[in-house]
Amino acid sequence: MRPFRIIYLILSSCLLFVVSCSPSYQQMQSATANVNVLQKFKPAFTVALYNTTVDVMSNHLSGLLLIKKMPDSSTRVVFSNEMGLGFFDFEFAPDGSFKIYSIMKKLNKKSVIKTLQHDFELVLMNNLDNTKAVVKINEGLTYFIFPQSKGFNYYITNQSGDELVRMERASNKKIIVEAVMKNYINGIPDTIGISHKTFEFNIGLKRIER
Repeated sequence: MRPFRIIYLILSSCLLFVVSCSPSYQQMQSATANVNVLQKFKPAFTVALYNTTVDVMSNHLSGLLLIKKMPDSSTRVVFSNEMGLGFFDFEFAPDGSFKIYSIMKKLNKKSVIKTLQHDFELVLMNNLDNTKAVVKINEGLTYFIFPQSKGFNYYITNQSGDELVRMERASNKKIIVEAVMKNYINGIPDTIGISHKTFEFNIGLKRIER
């Protein structure tokens, strides 16, 4: 269980890191664009199973992650290892609320839970209020910026709006997390990657065809 203790220590200490301002954020210019263009990139999960790897400071974990849309329109995210040992079972509701059904004792720390919650909210494209969105441009990319309770979620497309280049979670001046979703099949991304920028913590998901 030592890797989980390491995960907790790293996530707890990440708030102490200071990173430089992102040049992209400094150079962005205000623009206008149709925010609804993002809807075609919002994953249309029904049931999707992913081979999942987690790398934290040279420590490696792997398992299966299930994402399932429930009858009440909430989304369940369940992660377990190959032997069926459950790591966590989370629920993301349409109204933005978050519920923990279960979590391994070693992971049951506020900093760990908050980090995972924000990571998956970014990928699920939850909590996006179009009325509060800000649009900016920089170097041929369009940044759709959504205020969150702490910081901002950025969804970055090419200029024509037909490609989701990447997603970012950030404070006012620094990138905290970068994520990508690629190769959509029937509205569900085949590949998902989440990379933290202030410390080594990467999550990779590759969909298992059913």
